[in-house]
Amino acid sequence: MNKKKTAARKPRAKKNLYAVIMAGGKGTRFWPLSRETFPKQFLKIVGERTLIQETIHRLRGEVKPANTLIVTTRGQSDIVKWQLMEILDDVQCVVEPEGRNTAAAIALAAYKLHKRNPDSIMLVLPSDHHVSDVEAFKASVRQAAEEAEHGSIVTFGIKPSRPETGYGYIKAGRRLRGGVYGVQRFVEKPALAKARSFVKDGSYYWNSGMFIFKTSVIIEEIALYMPEMHEAFKGIERALNTEKEAVALAKIYGTLESVSIDYGIMEKSKKATMLAAAFPWSDIGSWSALDEVLDRDAEGNIALGNVVGIDCRDSIFFGSGNRLIAAIDMKDTVVVDTADATLITPKDKVQKVKDLVGKLKEEGKEEYLSPRVEDRPWGYFSVLEKGPTHQIKHIFLKPKSKLSLQKHKHRSEHWIVVAGRAKVQRGEDIFYVKKNESTFIPAKTKHRLENPGSTALRIIEIQSGDYLGEDDIIRFDDTYGRQTS
Repeated sequence: MNKKKTAARKPRAKKNLYAVIMAGGKGTRFWPLSRETFPKQFLKIVGERTLIQETIHRLRGEVKPANTLIVTTRGQSDIVKWQLMEILDDVQCVVEPEGRNTAAAIALAAYKLHKRNPDSIMLVLPSDHHVSDVEAFKASVRQAAEEAEHGSIVTFGIKPSRPETGYGYIKAGRRLRGGVYGVQRFVEKPALAKARSFVKDGSYYWNSGMFIFKTSVIIEEIALYMPEMHEAFKGIERALNTEKEAVALAKIYGTLESVSIDYGIMEKSKKATMLAAAFPWSDIGSWSALDEVLDRDAEGNIALGNVVGIDCRDSIFFGSGNRLIAAIDMKDTVVVDTADATLITPKDKVQKVKDLVGKLKEEGKEEYLSPRVEDRPWGYFSVLEKGPTHQIKHIFLKPKSKLSLQKHKHRSEHWIVVAGRAKVQRGEDIFYVKKNESTFIPAKTKHRLENPGSTALRIIEIQSGDYLGEDDIIRFDDTYGRQTS
């Protein structure tokens, strides 16, 4: 008897697969290396790329760069754009008018992608996680995409290796197929005793914050469980993906409920499933997480930077500059030294760093906001001295780099060249300033600083005015794609 052959189903998910990378977080638990104006996703913590660059890189071969969106806030969009330029990726940056938590950010991306492709499947990734096995990650994405093709909202669960109080958990329900399970419930970050019981139970997984679903499905769930948000986005649907998008978003965004996607949708949805991820993962959510992703010496220590220790064990020493960290008999301790702040804490108390940053903010200490040394696409600057009406900076420009053409409303600037040769545009004049020479830029004058040489340019900048904030910049032209007027 002839048996009817069933044609093998070809995976259709990949051609409709889009990635959305969430890059609006503040990363306060990684202070003092991360700051409110420069969160951890923009730091080189593991390897030669920043965390957001690594996130983009691991998608190569799985998601086209043109099908990748990075959702960020206005305050971080400039940093995102120049970090994208460093790796020459054709990735779209989507700017929220203000941060409204992950439900709003994911909804924005979903409505945009659904308008672009009604069959789109959306992979949501945080920008600041570490995955050491990229091929295993891609295999899990392919499996999850096939699940999403059939209407599931798939979340990636990570088998816990320890009782972790800094993560949320997912209790897996009935096994459906392969490594896919139903979701019995989501659990917020537990106390230590509860986390221990979860690990012992065996059916609980860490909530990785990674999801995949059809945009049509998540939009249906938003309409069901967050109807006001659905109506807000439907009201501006015609403006999405057009030049009118920014104005339309500004009108509705402040009215959107500020909740996480877990609370707004996932905890309520009957379409949620969990894929037990088969790849090593860390959200690098605290300093102690470096134990998971970096090599330790024979005594269990991690030492980065200029570090010398005697009789130290199971500790982390992180120096961001040339200053020596010298340690004696330190055990289970974290020491982080930067240009303007030093953190010392027991490893088992690193989750309190977030509380410490809150206290710094309450007490008006500027160290919570920005680092003394700030990276830029053209180099970096460091603040040497600051007063109410003046500020002195050391500015380092890489060879063949230049700042934007800009002006300031509230301050004038005096530049003194201490190494290299500067090309200066001041108003309509263009001229050169050599070592030990200086020039003056009056307030409200268009200007640009450029390093035309093959060696570094270093200048001392003396600012004077009634307001010295970094947001007093009006850009007219920028090599790095940052916002211009």
